[in-house]
Amino acid sequence: MDLFEYQAKELFVKHGVPSSEGRVTDTVEEARAIAEEIGKPVMIKAQVKAGGRGKAGGVKYAATPDDASTHAQNILGLDIKGHITKKILVAEAKDIAEEYYISFLLDRSNRTYLAMCSVEGGMEIEEVAATKPERLAKVPVDAVEGVDLAFARSIAEQGHLPADVLDAAAVTIQKLWEVFVGEDATLVEVNPLVRTPDNEILALDGKVTLDENAAFRHPDHEAFADKDATDPLELKAKENDLNYVKLDGEVGIIGNGAGLVMSTLDVVAYAGENHNGVKPANFLDIGGGASAEIMAAGLDVILGDAQVKSVFVNVFGGITACDAVANGIVKALEILGAEANKPLVVRLDGNKVEEGRKILVGAAHPLITLAQTMDEGADKAAELAAAK
Repeated sequence: MDLFEYQAKELFVKHGVPSSEGRVTDTVEEARAIAEEIGKPVMIKAQVKAGGRGKAGGVKYAATPDDASTHAQNILGLDIKGHITKKILVAEAKDIAEEYYISFLLDRSNRTYLAMCSVEGGMEIEEVAATKPERLAKVPVDAVEGVDLAFARSIAEQGHLPADVLDAAAVTIQKLWEVFVGEDATLVEVNPLVRTPDNEILALDGKVTLDENAAFRHPDHEAFADKDATDPLELKAKENDLNYVKLDGEVGIIGNGAGLVMSTLDVVAYAGENHNGVKPANFLDIGGGASAEIMAAGLDVILGDAQVKSVFVNVFGGITACDAVANGIVKALEILGAEANKPLVVRLDGNKVEEGRKILVGAAHPLITLAQTMDEGADKAAELAAAK
C-alpha cells in the first residue's frame, strides 16, 4: 500500500524522524487557517501518489496566509498525471542549504534489503542513476544485522554526504531504518533529505510503501487506506476477506487457489476469442473453504459488477470436498435470491466430485450449467456472456 506524503510523515513523527510542522486539509479555508497557525512561510503540496508534483504545479511556496489561500485554490482539483488532487499538505517552509537522497527498499532480485544514498538530492533518482551513477551509493543491508548508527554513517559516507553532516545524517538514516522495519515497509524514501543553514537534517518529503501481507501485525495501517481511490467492489470483497481483483471483462471468475484462478483467467480469455472477444471480469480466490456464506459473498461481489454477463465457478475439491462446494453454491443462490440473476457455469473436479455434481443436478437451478472440464466451462461461460 502506497502512502500519501502526509501519511508517511505521520510515521516519521512516530519514529522520531525530524521533519517540518504541518497538517493536511481538503479546503482552501483551512489551508489559510493552518498557515496562520504556523505563523511562518509555508509550502502548499498536492497529496497525490505520483511523482513530478512540482513540475505539474502541485508544490508552491506561500509567504503569507493570502498566498496559501491562493495556492490552495489552484492546487485542489489539479490533475497530476491522472491523479486528481483532493488533499493538500500545508507545511512550514524551511531554508535549505543542501539536498540529499536516502531510501531503504526490498531488493527482490538479490533477495535482500538495499539502502540507496546520494548527495544529489532534490532530483529524480532515476536521473541521478542514469547521469551520475557514481554519486548514488547502493548498499546491501543484512536483514539480521540491520542498520545501527555506525552503519548509517557509512551509508551517508558512501553517498558522498559532506563530512560535517555525517553524524547528524546517520541519526536520521538510522531512524528511517526503524520506520522501514517497524512498519513492515517495502520502501521508505526521502527526497529531499535536507541540510538547513544551521546544519539540521530534515526529511522534507516522504514516500512509504507498506507490505499488505504484514497488515495483521499493524491494525492501525487500515486508517491509511485510500478508500476514495479503491474500487467499491474491491472494498466490499476486502470486508468479506475475499482475495478479489476487478478486471475489465464480462465473465466473472470464482476458483479455489490462486494458481487455479490464474489458469482459469487464461482459459477464459482464450475461449473468449471465439465469442466476440469477451474477457475475464475479475480474479476471485475463495481459498480452501467454500461454505455457503463464502460463496454467497463471492457471488454477491461479482454480480455487483455491471459488466459481468456470466459467472464461471471452477473448483478443484481437496480439503474442501466438491459436495460441500456444491451445497455452498446452492445455498448461496438461496441467500442471494433475486440478486442472483446471471448464468453460472460450474465445473467441479477432485474429492467427491460425483457427489457434488449430483447435488447440483438435483437442485435443478435455472441459472446453473454443469461443465465436465475447465475448457468446456470456460467456453460455455464465454458463450453465455457474449449472448447477453
